Amino acid sequence: MDWNFRSAGELAAALRAGEVSSVELTEAAIAAIERDEGVINAICVSDFDRARAAARHADQEFRRGEDRPLLGIPVTVKESYNMAGMPTTWGMPEFRDFVPAEDAVQVSRLKAAGAVVLGKTNVPLGLQDIQSFNDIYGTTNNPWDHGRTSGGSSGGSAAALASGFGALSIGSDLAGSLRTPAHFCGVYAHKPTLGLAANRGMVPPSEPALPVELDLAVVGPMARAARDLTLLLDVMAGPDPLTFGVAHHVTLPPARHERLRDFRVLVLDEHPLIPTGSAVRAGVNRVADALVDGGARVERHSPLLPDLTEAATLYTQLLFSGSVARFPVEAYEQLRTRAAGLSAHDRSLDAARLRGMVCSHRDWIEVNNRRELHRHGWRQLFGEFDAVVCPITPTPAFPHDHNPDLLERRLDIDGVEYAYFDQLVWAGLATMCGLPATAIPAGRSSEGLPVGVQLIGPLFEDRTTLRLAELLEQRIGGFQAPE
Repeated sequence: MDWNFRSAGELAAALRAGEVSSVELTEAAIAAIERDEGVINAICVSDFDRARAAARHADQEFRRGEDRPLLGIPVTVKESYNMAGMPTTWGMPEFRDFVPAEDAVQVSRLKAAGAVVLGKTNVPLGLQDIQSFNDIYGTTNNPWDHGRTSGGSSGGSAAALASGFGALSIGSDLAGSLRTPAHFCGVYAHKPTLGLAANRGMVPPSEPALPVELDLAVVGPMARAARDLTLLLDVMAGPDPLTFGVAHHVTLPPARHERLRDFRVLVLDEHPLIPTGSAVRAGVNRVADALVDGGARVERHSPLLPDLTEAATLYTQLLFSGSVARFPVEAYEQLRTRAAGLSAHDRSLDAARLRGMVCSHRDWIEVNNRRELHRHGWRQLFGEFDAVVCPITPTPAFPHDHNPDLLERRLDIDGVEYAYFDQLVWAGLATMCGLPATAIPAGRSSEGLPVGVQLIGPLFEDRTTLRLAELLEQRIGGFQAPE
């Protein structure tokens, strides 16, 4: 039996039943990495010695009758998380030798839950791309087509899962960095509600690991099965023990429904600012058909939906408002000059990016106020619907593009080119207001590439989209190993 492609839930059951040992699972995963890593390049830093020791310890615990949620299960960790004794570089050459002294909160929680950490997964330079490559660790390839990207910035984690390198992984998401790689590689991911999972230690190597509350950015689980997302989210959820954790514990509400026919779902496949490619549209419709066949109430339009154009503009400004904070003064002044030259009538996303880079605190507060109106609009929408189904990006995985000027890159959508960063509008739909979103496989394109969609849900009702993901997995299937 090939344990490497079994779900974490299946592995946990087999471990508890004594059908397999953690040492056997760990050795099988290491063998797969050593065999296939040369063409995938997902595991940028291995930690096999400590993994083997952790597996032996897990087996001893099982023999003593002890148990923990992830006991003995091989997992990976995104390179951007601090792990004591291992480099954390974020792909930046100047920090090639940086080794943190302490584990990130989520690494500590993985270990406390009994997981066996195999190593760290590759990322883009500074986590600032929809692809995963850097000058330290090279390029991570898509397991389905090595000439294409695995996505970013959690692209190494998605590629590792699709290749059978561990049953679970933890990543992060600011601009679709969990959801896009899952979509490109045919696996599952969940972007939690903003603030649900503590992020301390998922920090650039130039900065101290402080318990700060981030805007937009979250940490979250990745897996090969829908139910595994809940298993890992239950380990990750909860405030930082240094701040809100002093006084608060998290108790997420149950899913709104257990049966597919009880769900009310809004399905979107069109955005006013960028077209949806035929392969992704087919994936959205495949999910919509499964919902209808299962008896769910499905709508394609709602007057309660916040304006998608304004949502994309606000998200773009918020996203880029922090991107130039450490730019040299001269470069920042050049951006200010360019922004001042924009026409007041220019409402393009390019203009929003530039305005965001140089927005004042006063401007940011106004954008944030508009965001709160959108957040209220989502509350009203989720009074009528339980979830929204929509694309993650307009296309499946695209060919590697390492043009250093990201603004010059173009995305091909059914033969027509669009600005590279415009594809972020779908990911930003959930991110801007901090909503939970679950990425699920939704079939394959005519070229055989995975296609995923996202299920967006109400704030702090993460279990609703996670349960819907499980029900859809039963109807349309889920992860398939690359051929």
